[in-house]
Amino acid sequence: MNGPLMTHPVNSLGFAKPPKDTRVVVAMSGGVDSSVVAAELAAEGYDVVGVTLQLYDHGAALAKKGACCAGIDIHDARRVAEEMGFPHYVLDYENIFKETVIDEFADSYLAGATPVPCIRCNERVKFKDLLATARDLDADCMATGHYIQRKGGVGGAELHMAADPMRDQSYFLFPTTQEQLDFLRFPLGHLESKAETRALAVKHGLAVADKPDSQDICFVPDGNYAALIEKLRPEAASPGKIVDMDGNVLGEHRGVIHYTIGQRRGLGIGGLEDPLYVVRLDADKREVVVGPKEALTTRIIPVREINWLGDAPFDSQDEWHLAVKVRSTRPPRAAIVRPLSATTAEVELLEPEEGVSPGQACVFYEDGGSRIFGGGWIWRGD
Repeated sequence: MNGPLMTHPVNSLGFAKPPKDTRVVVAMSGGVDSSVVAAELAAEGYDVVGVTLQLYDHGAALAKKGACCAGIDIHDARRVAEEMGFPHYVLDYENIFKETVIDEFADSYLAGATPVPCIRCNERVKFKDLLATARDLDADCMATGHYIQRKGGVGGAELHMAADPMRDQSYFLFPTTQEQLDFLRFPLGHLESKAETRALAVKHGLAVADKPDSQDICFVPDGNYAALIEKLRPEAASPGKIVDMDGNVLGEHRGVIHYTIGQRRGLGIGGLEDPLYVVRLDADKREVVVGPKEALTTRIIPVREINWLGDAPFDSQDEWHLAVKVRSTRPPRAAIVRPLSATTAEVELLEPEEGVSPGQACVFYEDGGSRIFGGGWIWRGD
């Protein structure tokens, strides 16, 4: 008679088997965060496979330290893999990245929106195509260096803010679906500070331990968005009128791509008693619309393309009392989210916010808690 089946204790990634029998693909950007994830997992004995995405033509960014996924970063990721003794692959995703991220970034700016390409990259490239590649490699899961937490809940895996509020990246990860969340792991989310991450890099002897964090959008390493968009869409630099909210012409501008919602300086329309701010960009009319500061405040926000991570269906009730973030740098604020369908909603802020801009994300949080309930994209509405 056979004896009772022996079950292995659950390992640190949540699987009931030894680390050596658990394959994990690590998305490696070449920075300190993902390098530490890969090194830690390799040191714990996991079957680690490092993957780095080449997302754009990095010839101009080879020596630029402020951008991820550039040539020097691919080299750094490969060196970490060599030092820690696990395989590393570079995948050419340039065409996919241009079609799904860069082109939309340019078109959104031209439409007077303020896009967040890092969210689209996570949604359409890293957590879609790269995750599919991880499955093709027979991985049990995929790990990233994002600062966010995945916790077990009654209805399955839940997404929670990082332990360190200064590093929390939940705003950029709201489109993560439940199916993706079940497969993903975020080993750094529980750390209290970036200093702990760098200490782990030193412990493993990683050359990237002191590497600066990336600051700019990776495909705009010099931070000059207007120059990139002008190159991709030459018509974007067309001059036009600066008008007030009644349509009165106040001056000339040099292309809507040079302006953002909430901008006050550099408008070239001095001599007025009260300061004016950019309140709207009308790319079709080639107009920059300016108004008083109070014109920037918004209480009602239309949101679409909603990804919902709640336990009950999004449209199963008339309203959800949540907290929402409308900018990555702002804390969540109390709001009432009213579903219009499974993927659209009207969000009412209990306190009006300034500078709410089409193209930004509206991310849903547990009011007074750390759980993320998904979110959607702000648009102008009908």
